[in-house]
Amino acid sequence: MKNIQLIMSIFCFSITANAQQIPAPKQTKSILILNGTAHLGNGKVIENSAIGFKDGKITLVADSKLIRLTADAFDITIDATGKQVYPGFIAPNSTLGLVEIDAVKASDDEEEIGSFNPNVRSIIAYNTESKVTETVRPNGILMAQITPRGGRISGTSSVVQLDAWSWHDAILKENDGVHLNFPNTFARDWENDGAIGPNKDYIKQIDEIKVFLAASKAYNSEKESERNLVFESAKGLFDGSEVLYIHANEEKQIVDAIALYKETGIKKMVVVGGFEAYKTADLLQQNNIGVLLRRVHDMPENDEQDVDLPYKMARLLTEKGVVVGLENSGDMERMNTRNLPFLAGTCAAYGLDKEKALQLITLNTAQLLGIDSFCGSLEQGKDATLFISEGDALDMRTNKLTKAFIQGRIINLETHQSDLNEKYKAKYGQ
Repeated sequence: MKNIQLIMSIFCFSITANAQQIPAPKQTKSILILNGTAHLGNGKVIENSAIGFKDGKITLVADSKLIRLTADAFDITIDATGKQVYPGFIAPNSTLGLVEIDAVKASDDEEEIGSFNPNVRSIIAYNTESKVTETVRPNGILMAQITPRGGRISGTSSVVQLDAWSWHDAILKENDGVHLNFPNTFARDWENDGAIGPNKDYIKQIDEIKVFLAASKAYNSEKESERNLVFESAKGLFDGSEVLYIHANEEKQIVDAIALYKETGIKKMVVVGGFEAYKTADLLQQNNIGVLLRRVHDMPENDEQDVDLPYKMARLLTEKGVVVGLENSGDMERMNTRNLPFLAGTCAAYGLDKEKALQLITLNTAQLLGIDSFCGSLEQGKDATLFISEGDALDMRTNKLTKAFIQGRIINLETHQSDLNEKYKAKYGQ
């Protein structure tokens, strides 16, 4: 058995050791992207734009027809005529870099044992050399929220950029929030042939959460007490430095989660999943609670629901004034992360304004993750994390990146998949 585990570990290491390209060096020359159509990520569009950046920060966002630049204003000029410029897309609630191969235990580090684990920090398990990560960048996904799974409180997530030597280099925001899986209102009754029925322990499970949060709050308000790392790790929920991400889909779950949020004195809350969030939109808006909406390429859960409901949920919530982002967890989530832009495209196809749909994976998500002061849109002073596409980046037919930058660094868009593509095109003379 030990020999088998050793062989699998070696196999796992061999496929990841040289997976990702060498991270790009720090920006040393100023760059100007000229004449592209710039989608700023905040709802605005500039035709014939001038986007300039230096030392990893955006220094110029303007209409090229309305400004005058000297020949030596920037070291490098990129002509983006006929192309589109976008801020880098953000993938929230992601396990990128935490799992490489589900069937190989040595490469799976997304979950810890135990129920209440706010002290579990996903960032220390994040593998910057994941073979999966390099496949999402060619679609414009340049940042991600690395999120643990399992238990009642899974742990603490962090936000990273996707071109780094180590997790220390990758961090954009460390320990941005704690993730709580809210109890389900329905559960299987294993004493009754596994039938699904009302969760008899629903209230009890909520009370357990309340007791834990109350104990954490009390511990963190005391000046002197015996150190408790679990309670200490929840401190950010009460001083406003971290967000409570509540994973919930049902209407009752969301209503009860909001009541819990208000009762416990937590400063910030975001709903993750939110399939029935549209039913509680007014309550969410009144309490300034945003939603990271679950994968919209899905089917309705009930027979009476509109077959197009998942595609329209972002619009329904946005029209009610709720800040909405998109997340892509679920089956094969890491492999499907690359499809995040096309989820936003579907939202646009079903009634949401195209630029508002773009915000679902740029500025809105940045706001919900607490990184909007330096990410999420093309604005002066923010990180130069952006890309140039030949066409509409929300359309899978035209999302073709020609250049991408993370904090001003020109990153490599080649992957093991594109290498194979070139190999077999050469083999068959195409």
